[in-house]
Amino acid sequence: MVVVVRMFAVVETSGRQYKVSEQDHFVVDKVDAEVGARLVLAPVVMMGDASGGEALVGKALAKACVSVRVIEHRRLPKLIVFKKKRRQNYRRRRGFRAECTVLQVEGIHKQGLGGKDGS
Repeated sequence: MVVVVRMFAVVETSGRQYKVSEQDHFVVDKVDAEVGARLVLAPVVMMGDASGGEALVGKALAKACVSVRVIEHRRLPKLIVFKKKRRQNYRRRRGFRAECTVLQVEGIHKQGLGGKDGS
């Protein structure tokens, strides 16, 4: 019997944190990259396995990174912003659609990608 341990990482991008595993798709604020481009997300805030085993936090993750691929760019559903001041006949209705990027996790690396700069 083969037991597959599924790793997860908590990665920070655009001021938000996302818990991701390999092959997961997740939506972030718009990233300036073309569809199909590969990116490296760092810093990794936390890393561990889904079985509840060892979790790494802090200095142990100094070189850790998550490699992702851009799947698509899209816009989220419209949000309606409605302002009103009672008894003043003041009403304003405005719509807003945020642009976002869908990313797919290709790998979670504890020691970086081993590039020329040693990271």
